[in-house]
Amino acid sequence: MTAATYRIEPLTLPEATDAPDAAVFLEFGELCDALTLETWGSLDRATPAAARLRFWRDNAYTRMKLFFVRIDGVMVARSWIRFEQKENLSRGLLHVAVLDAYAGRGIGRALLEHAEALAAAEDRTVLATFTEHPADFDAAGPDVITPLTGTGALPAAARGVRFAAAAGYQLEQVERYSSLDVAAAATELDRLEREARSRASGYELLSWTDHCPDEYVVQLAALMSRMSTDAPTGGIRYDEETWDAARVRHVEDIWQRAGNVSLVTAARHRASGQLAAYTVLELAPSKPWLAEQDDTLVAAAHRGRRLGMLVKVANLRRLADYPAVKRVTTFNAAENDHMLAINVALGFRAAGWDGEWQKSGGAPGTAAFG
Repeated sequence: MTAATYRIEPLTLPEATDAPDAAVFLEFGELCDALTLETWGSLDRATPAAARLRFWRDNAYTRMKLFFVRIDGVMVARSWIRFEQKENLSRGLLHVAVLDAYAGRGIGRALLEHAEALAAAEDRTVLATFTEHPADFDAAGPDVITPLTGTGALPAAARGVRFAAAAGYQLEQVERYSSLDVAAAATELDRLEREARSRASGYELLSWTDHCPDEYVVQLAALMSRMSTDAPTGGIRYDEETWDAARVRHVEDIWQRAGNVSLVTAARHRASGQLAAYTVLELAPSKPWLAEQDDTLVAAAHRGRRLGMLVKVANLRRLADYPAVKRVTTFNAAENDHMLAINVALGFRAAGWDGEWQKSGGAPGTAAFG
């Protein structure tokens, strides 16, 4: 069978996970879980079904298309491509994955060429993708590939690395995927909080769940805008995002409709009344053992006062209300020394690495591996 003979089918999203027409969506989710298990050996990085249904649905900020391939009636591969609608209008983010047992048959190549053609039809000339790699290789060894940043490494022989490189994508950045043992970290929180508070006497902490208080939502939106420019991105091209109260409320609504819980802690500068820093933990009821560390940002004018550590410690303490949570996972750019230092001090340990890849020009590549 050649790549041209594979039937690439679109995924149609049902209204609900228990809708009469949800069977294919749920099967697609089972494929996603199987792919996650093949790479990571756990479902820590899998998205729950209810959340998938919300995150994949088109809205004012993003559009997403999802596809799959069957072999002998079995769903064995999938792809998706996402187009942002407010910024990054020349960019498309795509991902292709094939079950190990079906690799090497050209299925991945067919899905990639299909996704790239969709991007070209939308005049999306900058294409981005990512690869995932458990920390089971020697990052300091000779058989690695490094990004243009010079920081971090991926195993050169990994199937995803060879696939992306053969398709003309350039490794622009490596992100460290880290995991925290909540019980072990608890023993150090008092000391870390004392050290942080010694530098942050002019600030107070505010915490909320799911919904930012109305009096702070505009300030939070301003901080969230800075996340798109202040976090290191290597050679990946990103436009600055413009956040307002409506966009904050949109994200809050998406998370709540997905059944998730968002724990937010912010630092407020007493003299000016301005929010100076914030951090977010996300919890999914279907993954009670896990919390995901999302954004953490300290505004430039307030850096050097240990606010990043202070808000993270305070938010981690809130997990006492969720005793089933055993681990916290997070991502950091490998070159983000400051935030990595905070996470290492808290007890986060490397669990793997993600490669961030980019191709400009919109020309479909010829993938040699799939």
